[in-house]
Amino acid sequence: MAARLIKKILDGEFGSLLAKFSAQLKDNWVKIYITSSSSSSSSNSSSSSTNSTVSKAAATNAKRVEPIVQTVAPFGARTFASGTRKVTLIPGDGIGPEISAAVQKIFAVANVPIEWETVDVTPVRVSGTRLLGTMQPNRTVSKSSFFPRNTQNPDGKFGIPQGAIDSVNRNKVGLKGPLMTPVGKGHRSLNLALRKEFNLYANVRPCRSLEGYKTLYDNVDVVTIRENTEGEYSGIEHEIVDGVVQSIKLITEEASNRVAEYAFKYAKDNNRKKVTVVHKANIMRMSDGLFLRCCRDMAQKYPEIKFEERYLDTVCLNMVQDPRKYDVLVMPNLYGDILSDMCAGLVGGLGLTPSGNMGLNGALFESVHGTAPDIAGKDLANPTALLLSAVMMLRHMELNQHADKIQSACFETIKEAKYLTGDLGGKAKCSEYTNAICDRIK
Repeated sequence: MAARLIKKILDGEFGSLLAKFSAQLKDNWVKIYITSSSSSSSSNSSSSSTNSTVSKAAATNAKRVEPIVQTVAPFGARTFASGTRKVTLIPGDGIGPEISAAVQKIFAVANVPIEWETVDVTPVRVSGTRLLGTMQPNRTVSKSSFFPRNTQNPDGKFGIPQGAIDSVNRNKVGLKGPLMTPVGKGHRSLNLALRKEFNLYANVRPCRSLEGYKTLYDNVDVVTIRENTEGEYSGIEHEIVDGVVQSIKLITEEASNRVAEYAFKYAKDNNRKKVTVVHKANIMRMSDGLFLRCCRDMAQKYPEIKFEERYLDTVCLNMVQDPRKYDVLVMPNLYGDILSDMCAGLVGGLGLTPSGNMGLNGALFESVHGTAPDIAGKDLANPTALLLSAVMMLRHMELNQHADKIQSACFETIKEAKYLTGDLGGKAKCSEYTNAICDRIK
């Protein structure tokens, strides 16, 4: 079903470009062919023809392709003989470079065996159409990766620099500062482009109360898991006639099953007791109904995890009344974007909330707050969100001792409240807060 739907979209809007795709692929890549079925053909025969052609191309052009969905090993970063692992660093815009420098300093003091490969993702002019999800022979991918996606922006001119893409593909692990996105014009959201480029299908955001930092709630411990690649953020929208715009909410069984499985596995691996699926299937019966059904089916495979279903509006109401009602929440893209920010507000804001994006071929960890251009370069920024995201990254790489040491130093510094940045109610500079954490690590 997903293949047929995506094929129709591609045939409808990008049919004239399909012939150019195979010429852009390197010799050792799998060539992708999508054949257009005639209007008289049944949907079943169209799907069969497409799958048959793709399978033939894969067999001809690659020695080994595994058409199954898997995540990479948790320690997928490039490793050198010295044991040092290489990680891509995207400093970002605004305050991004200075909070990235703070994280690098703390990691250096903690002797974390990481070498940073810094890249710039400032949009560059793109010629032609780049393929996303292109398979290489030794890489495990989902079957959706057989289908090319247009990474050009609405104006067809700008995209992610190839050097940044190559770096993440090599290293499999990245850390990203905040990126600026123009509103309503200019280049496409680079955050969205990065998720699609690397198929980062699950956004994981733990929201936990910090001891010593007082908020309205004292015992928040919630994890939001958000489907990260489709839904209302699929980027499929167009103007039907003047003044009437249509945006398509794309939900597929494959993506829904994938994020549902990740949520239950996360709960099991982290000793969580309950998974709540957040939806509006009472209104959007087909799209949210499909997502809900996939979560129900996945729950049957994890009987040790309690499973419940809740409407989005009900969860929002209950969350501000008593967040202890929830443990792990899994939801489609837009709902996750809204609800994860609301949960962050319960524990002190986005400046204290880590975030990780888990993909088929790697992972990208990030701070989700804004670029704060008004304080950029003034040594006033709070690096906590990026630092805790980097701690998540270390756990993903199984560098748990380093993660524990840095997290403990960070939490103790916040609890002491002597060196807090302005957004946390203090008067310390970014450098002073960073140095306080370093002193606790030494």
